[in-house]
Amino acid sequence: MKKIIFVVPALFLMLSGIVNAHGPVRQKAEEDVTINAPAEKVWGIIKNFDDMSWHPGIKSVKADKGNEKGSVRVLALKDGGTISEELKKYDDKGMSYAYKITDISTEKTISHAGAEEKVPVLPVDNYSATIDVTSNGNATTVSWKAAYYRAYTNNNPPDEMNEDAANKAVTACLKSGLENLKVLAEK
Repeated sequence: MKKIIFVVPALFLMLSGIVNAHGPVRQKAEEDVTINAPAEKVWGIIKNFDDMSWHPGIKSVKADKGNEKGSVRVLALKDGGTISEELKKYDDKGMSYAYKITDISTEKTISHAGAEEKVPVLPVDNYSATIDVTSNGNATTVSWKAAYYRAYTNNNPPDEMNEDAANKAVTACLKSGLENLKVLAEK
């Protein structure tokens, strides 16, 4: 009986420590847009992995293998910095592709929890995404889905690299890209 009195509180302490010591949770973002243009026209604007001129946040793109699986593109951002992405899947007939971020440049360095931390230009880690174009008669639906973790993978992230910062940045990127695509395709 005495052992139980000591074991039960010890178990509660261990369990509370486990509950409070969790890392980042996988986040998801999805944005869709309906465009009043044929799917082939919309796909024609976004289908080339080495061309993101349709996205207002991208200054330039360099890719090594075009639309071939494994192609790596480097996006130069208009606000500064770069993001490198690898093409994981490409389906021209199905009008979709999937990619994964492989490298992100640093926007700034901050002091957090006694250490210098590099804040990436997009505050995410392990980011992957898909873009799908679907015909709906005379209109087209474009769906852009992303899955990622916050940039700071340890506990107690700084504001610049927490889930809220990651979600806001990814959502803004997807929305601005799709809104501009709609403008371009409906011209």
